[in-house]
Amino acid sequence: MTYNNILETIGRTPLIRLNKITAGLAPTVYAKCEGFNPGQSAKDRIALHMIEEAEASGQLKPGGTLIEATSGNTGFALAMLAAVKGYKCVLTVTSKVSKEKIDALEAMGAEVVVCPKEAKPEDPRSYYKMAERLAKEIPNAFYVNQNYNTQNMMAHYKSTGPEIWEQTKGKITHLVASAGTGGTLSGTAAYLKEQNPDIRIIAVDAYGSVLKKYHETGIYDEKEIYSYRIEGTGKNIIPANVNFELIDKFVKVTDKESAFRTRELAKLEGILAGYSSGAGVQALFEIQDEFKEDDVVVLIFPDHGSKYLGKVFNDEWMREQGFIPDYDSEEDQPLPAPSFSHPTV
Repeated sequence: MTYNNILETIGRTPLIRLNKITAGLAPTVYAKCEGFNPGQSAKDRIALHMIEEAEASGQLKPGGTLIEATSGNTGFALAMLAAVKGYKCVLTVTSKVSKEKIDALEAMGAEVVVCPKEAKPEDPRSYYKMAERLAKEIPNAFYVNQNYNTQNMMAHYKSTGPEIWEQTKGKITHLVASAGTGGTLSGTAAYLKEQNPDIRIIAVDAYGSVLKKYHETGIYDEKEIYSYRIEGTGKNIIPANVNFELIDKFVKVTDKESAFRTRELAKLEGILAGYSSGAGVQALFEIQDEFKEDDVVVLIFPDHGSKYLGKVFNDEWMREQGFIPDYDSEEDQPLPAPSFSHPTV
């Protein structure tokens, strides 16, 4: 099969059964591996859909500049689209984003503005406010605004949801996906719930994020917010794309356990997936007692692990986070090969 350009290869990603890492669990578990998209993430889907909708509505004009606040993956997808369609691309990111992601964005021709990760959303230095300001200052700019542009959610309603329904032959009983902007989770959930309202939607959240408490209480609690390491999971804002009514349960996971699960995926399943994919696997284990043998669980793996070689797959970074032991400073003994078994936190 031939394609007219790289954008035509977006979507139709494989559903892969997990075997070793889920040994002992009752349900059949599949991973929707979004790293097979050309930009190696699920964000390719939303970037294409949001840009095409903006073009159709006249919000985005030829020769324009795409502006976005991103954790990296949406930015890469937008940079890819900009290269094909002839747009300029300016992206704001937090200092939490890996060097590999920033390098990739710049390699695609994007201008990257790094903002402090500790800046609160309303702080002018935050990557949200910086994107807003740039969109006002740069002529003929279009602020994609993935958190509040509900075409984000519609992209997955039109593609990811139908794909999973078809691939499981309608047998899916549970969807487990990270809650970030909410687009992947809510768009996919909306389609699946229309097919079968009994499908349970499990949202994965990070400690340091406000989403779980907001879902359970309706309270936006700033005390819940603190720095964490997982990328693409959790938020310190309430995005418009998180449809809380569709979500049956939120599960919080730790940085450390998610990191080890990510490494286990590579060692046990041969799947080099991103940090939030490990978070999804950890969430599955957190609620393992809720599943039955005839359940069919689908985890969405949002991106590819090559984006995290300097972080979760890097022993030095893991030591810096305190996830694996450091060298003995007195005897300077070599560190044994790290275990990829489930750690105790």
